[in-house]
This record gives sequence, structure tokens and C-alpha cells, in this order.
Amino acid sequence: MARLTLALYALLSALNLTSAATIYLCGDSTMARGNGKIDGWGQHLGPLMTIPVVNKAIGGRSARSYTVEKRFDEVASAVKPGDYVVIEFGHNDGGGIQKNDNGRADCPGTGKETCQTTNAKGNRETVLTFQAYLVNAGKQMIGKGAKVVFSSMTPNNVCEGGSCKYSGSRFGDMAKAAAKEVGEGASYVDHGGATGQEYIKMGSSKVNALFPQDHTHTSPAGAKVVAETFVKAVVAERNVLAQFVKK
Repeated sequence: MARLTLALYALLSALNLTSAATIYLCGDSTMARGNGKIDGWGQHLGPLMTIPVVNKAIGGRSARSYTVEKRFDEVASAVKPGDYVVIEFGHNDGGGIQKNDNGRADCPGTGKETCQTTNAKGNRETVLTFQAYLVNAGKQMIGKGAKVVFSSMTPNNVCEGGSCKYSGSRFGDMAKAAAKEVGEGASYVDHGGATGQEYIKMGSSKVNALFPQDHTHTSPAGAKVVAETFVKAVVAERNVLAQFVKK
């Protein structure tokens, strides 16, 4: 009887852990809540999943500025064992550490390179590479008992020139490398590739209609498409999040 009780308790505990799990999203404006005219895909992921989704994406952020503003710390303080954290950046991470530092550009490189700069507040700052910021954030979340999914950045309008053509970004390559460097508890999903291929299938007229403001930010309808491609990528790549996709 005692053994049966212990087994039942273990089963209920496991089920409770799964049912209580939450997906946290960390990213930029392509993921964040928009202004009505444009919207981020993170706002449309919840209805596609069986567990809650909390969108912590903030417009205009890079892996660097999200770190400096302690937004990863905020997410880490909220996650609990069994949660999942999706990290997707890249749109604001380009450029160089110049005289007038915008506070978003990362140090060039793919490893432990660092750059010194004077930030907008007039303070000296040691800037890391994009990959290093992701690795640090990933280890931080895993240290809290969460699993981390590094995602390649969504593409700009691949049909802007009339014909549709997609090519991956270096930030996607570094996100994949970050997952490998972090190791156990981390995975990678090629969201950018799945979205690019979906845009090509849709064709230029339909895709152009999803970008009402510029070539980066989608309409709410476009954001829904991009959320759906994230789910498709998760399922196709047998990512750890696939178990939570609604059938």
C-alpha cells in the first residue's frame, strides 16, 4: 500500500509540474505587443499552445540591451523548475561599437571577445558578443530549473523586391551555436527558416500585405502567420516545446 501511495504521489507530482509549466518569451518588437497596426508574433502564440505563454519581449531591444536593462534577470526571477524560456534576438543587434554607441550593438565575434565603449549614460561598458549574451542568459535560466529554446530571428519581408527569396542570418547561426555551447537544457529552433519558407509559399502579394509599416514589422495577421511558423518549426524539428502544441 505504501509503495502504491508513493508511486501515485510521484505521478501526480509529475503531472502537476507539466500542467504548471509556463513558456516565457524574450525578444524584440517582432515578438512584442504592438500598437494595433503592427504586432509581434509572441502575442499570438498562446492560443496555439496547451500551457500559458508570458510575453516579456520589448520593442527596440537587442540581446545586449535586454541584458543591461536586467530584463533577463526579471524573467529569471519569475521562472520556476519545469518552465521554458524562448530567446529570439537579432534585429537590433547589428552595427558596430561606434563613437555614438546606441546601446544595442554587440561586440563583433562569436566567442568571448569583448569591446569597450562609452554608453549613452556616459559610463564605460564592456560589451560582449551576441553569442555570449545568449549563452549567459541560457545558463541563467537553466540554473533556475527552466529549459531554454534559442530561436533564429524572423526575417524581414523576403518579397520586398517583387520576387521572394530567403537567406538565413548570422544571428541565427550564433543562436544555434549558443544552444550547443550551453548544452543540456538548451535547444535551437530555426524559426527564421520556417518563416522564410512560408513567405515564399504565400507569394509576394500576400506577403507584402503583411508588412503595413516597414519591411520588419508585421500586421496582426502577419504576426499570427509568424506564430504559426514557430509552431511548425517546433514540431518539424521535434523541439522540446512540441509536446505542448495544440493538436
